[in-house]
Amino acid sequence: MSEFPSYETILLARTADVARLTFNRPHRRNALTHAMMLEIGDAIARVQADESIRVLVLRGSGGSFCAGGDIGAMADMPPAAPTGQPDPLVAPYRVFGDVLTALNNLPIPVIAIVEGPAVGGGFGIACCADIVILMQSARFGIPEPRSGFIASQVLPFIARRIGEGPLRELAVTGRVIGAQEAMALGIGRHLCETHDQANVVLHVAIADIRRNAPAALAAVKRLVLASIRQDDGQVLDDAAAALVGLLRRPDTQAGMKAFLDKKTPPWAAAHSSDQADGEREA
Repeated sequence: MSEFPSYETILLARTADVARLTFNRPHRRNALTHAMMLEIGDAIARVQADESIRVLVLRGSGGSFCAGGDIGAMADMPPAAPTGQPDPLVAPYRVFGDVLTALNNLPIPVIAIVEGPAVGGGFGIACCADIVILMQSARFGIPEPRSGFIASQVLPFIARRIGEGPLRELAVTGRVIGAQEAMALGIGRHLCETHDQANVVLHVAIADIRRNAPAALAAVKRLVLASIRQDDGQVLDDAAAALVGLLRRPDTQAGMKAFLDKKTPPWAAAHSSDQADGEREA
């Protein structure tokens, strides 16, 4: 059996044949940094390498699953590359797509217990799970355009989970949905009011999984994914470049600063009074 290392931003432990990966930046609602993405990738590789592990359980600490990318960390960027050279930020952001792909392709079942925010990167992580258990507090969305950028690497995984139509609406509105709507969209199939209820669902799911042959589970999961999969590589490459291009814009920098200062971003400020009037009329 594996002895897992200690990480700075996540916890990885096991009980018998169940590995538990916990996102552990509760002071930032488990928002993702590049270092955290690398640690998640390392943890996934270690779980996959241990053939005695039958299930991987994902959850967040402190009442949040994962609040997407950490805007504070994203604002600290290296200088742009000289004209004609690749931007040094594209490759690090593209790494998250590889991490999500590895999680999505794990040959063992992945169960996510989602409470609180699961937006942006957190939304994508949840959509890479085979079983999603929702707490009433769970919230999903891709609101990054409201701060001037995009959630680039999660889009193929969310699209396959909820379909093009719902994703297009969430993408252009930035709306964050609750657990009931997430259930209706098929993000999760279990809705729980208490942690005790969630643990019961989890234990039943693990018991069901244990009734199946590991090799058969790996094969059927691989075939299910193959039946719905398209080529993600170009999409993820283009999305990483688009994200970095947006992050380099001065108005995006202003929007990210506004987010951190809890103020209205510049492109929304001019319309805030009109929006309020519209809400009153509605």
